[in-house]
Amino acid sequence: MKAILQRVLSASVTVDQLLVSSIGKGILVFAAVAPGDTVKEAEAMAAKILKMRIWDGEDGSRWKQNVQDVHGEVLCGPQAKALYDHLVSKIREGYMVERVQDGVFQAMMEVGLVNDGPVTLELSTAPRQEPQGS
Repeated sequence: MKAILQRVLSASVTVDQLLVSSIGKGILVFAAVAPGDTVKEAEAMAAKILKMRIWDGEDGSRWKQNVQDVHGEVLCGPQAKALYDHLVSKIREGYMVERVQDGVFQAMMEVGLVNDGPVTLELSTAPRQEPQGS
């Protein structure tokens, strides 16, 4: 599983000219499910997203706070339905339900965002490789 994270001042998803989800300060997540990904990868990705320190500390030190520390929000854009739903549910479970929004699966979405600095990160979780026997 891979995800592109963007630190944003705001972001929104619109489908058929209707606002579906929007957030203020937080993280916009574009998640992609790869062949072989399982619930374990979705859970590992959710944990990585919530723990990623991409905001400066209150004392001005760089890269010290995560989305929970700054009371930010999370907006997720969907890919593969089952694992995507599990990823979003694990982020909500690990944070606060009302601070996690998502888009509409298989809809033509317009995603709007206001970046907060040039902060864009790629995260990945590799599917577990079975050891090869001899």
